[in-house]
Amino acid sequence: MRRSLPLALFVGTLLITPAHVAAQQSAARDTARTAPAARPADVESIDAIMRAVYDVISGPAGQARDWNRFRSLMAPGARLIPTGKQPNGAGVLRVWTAEEYIANAGPQLERSGFFEREIGRKLERYGNVVHLMSAYDSKRALNDPAPFARGVNSFQLFFDGTRWWVVTIYWEAETPGNPIPPALLFAK
Repeated sequence: MRRSLPLALFVGTLLITPAHVAAQQSAARDTARTAPAARPADVESIDAIMRAVYDVISGPAGQARDWNRFRSLMAPGARLIPTGKQPNGAGVLRVWTAEEYIANAGPQLERSGFFEREIGRKLERYGNVVHLMSAYDSKRALNDPAPFARGVNSFQLFFDGTRWWVVTIYWEAETPGNPIPPALLFAK
């Protein structure tokens, strides 16, 4: 009786070939070529890229943001996905490219002032792929006594062997009926 390889093993052997490795390396080089050069300190670690994302969108009213720095953090094809509720209670989301985020959210951030910071995190990693749940709070000015919003950003990050990239930021604001789980908050 002839035995066959399990399908997963067979498919896996097809994926791990010298040609596949070369294609992955080529894709990483292409990604690096299409984005503005990043500050090395912004992309050297998961913590660094997370700090950079929150820093680059934050600033006082009337201050322009460094959108080239923002672009340098984003993988080509990156998506930013805000969610919310329609008046009838149904969930809704928008899918933006980095350029659409800059055009749609940027003017409001700069006009009104916006400071967002990470207040908790849960991270899962498999190889070069990271999923990170990042709890945040948002203020209009750093000295505001309380945030005007809180929520959770779901980040997908990618490491190309040299630096970290943001692939997706997908978020939902906290509501009274949907509080941030305590397990996502940093201990005080």
